[in-house]
Amino acid sequence: MYGSRQLVRKSVLILLGLAWLAPVYLMIVNAAKPQDSYLSSSAWAPSDFTGLWDNLQLAWTKGHLGGGVASTTLYALVSPALAVLIGAAAGFAIVALRLPRGFLWLAVIFSSTVFPIQMLLMPLFTQYVKFDLYDSRFGLVLIYTAISVAFTSFVMRNFFAGIAPQTFEAAVMDGASTWRIFWRIYLPMSVPALAALFILQATLVWNDLLLGLTLTRSEGVRPLMPSLAALEGNYGGTTIPVLLAGGLIVSLPTVALFLAAQRFFSRGLALGQF
Repeated sequence: MYGSRQLVRKSVLILLGLAWLAPVYLMIVNAAKPQDSYLSSSAWAPSDFTGLWDNLQLAWTKGHLGGGVASTTLYALVSPALAVLIGAAAGFAIVALRLPRGFLWLAVIFSSTVFPIQMLLMPLFTQYVKFDLYDSRFGLVLIYTAISVAFTSFVMRNFFAGIAPQTFEAAVMDGASTWRIFWRIYLPMSVPALAALFILQATLVWNDLLLGLTLTRSEGVRPLMPSLAALEGNYGGTTIPVLLAGGLIVSLPTVALFLAAQRFFSRGLALGQF
């Protein structure tokens, strides 16, 4: 009985894995097809991959993805790092410093997620134009940091709640300042949770289309996803293999990030109580 259950469980997991990998297979196979043979063959039929390099080059040059990669890399590194530090500081203040009405402050911070971002686009756009933040890298770093702080604060508050209060009290007795306790004790203890949060928020920023499309105009500032969308919208002659090759370029960095930091991510999911 136990062996049959294990077999059924493994079979279900294998089927789910194949279903998840099917879109990835379709993207790679069709991105590798020469443009003149795409319509004459089945989408599921693999090719000899002779057109992959040409399609990648066309997607990179016609879509101006180089500037998008540089800008998005900046946004995906700076904004999540700032959000993680701010969220850790908020969680530390609420839990370790026992901020008066700490739960109320957490609710205020987390209330920013109540309204969908689509409702805020128009006032956000008008205020960005008014304060000269529109089409600027600083403006995008600012909004990406702001939308990430709520989740990081919530998770870090839960993480710090699992640390014994005696840790903070012992450090105070030894003469450590609040800043030193936070920087030298609490942050090193929360590295797995911080790393997992950074990966999640970096992926969120990397895959953003709506904010980048609304708040930017120039190619040097615009993130990668709007640049990829422009590849389809601005160039009527762009074929499906070229578009899929652009999608492949966009997807590879996040996949590499998850694979490189898989151990930190798994530990952070367990310790951070997501």
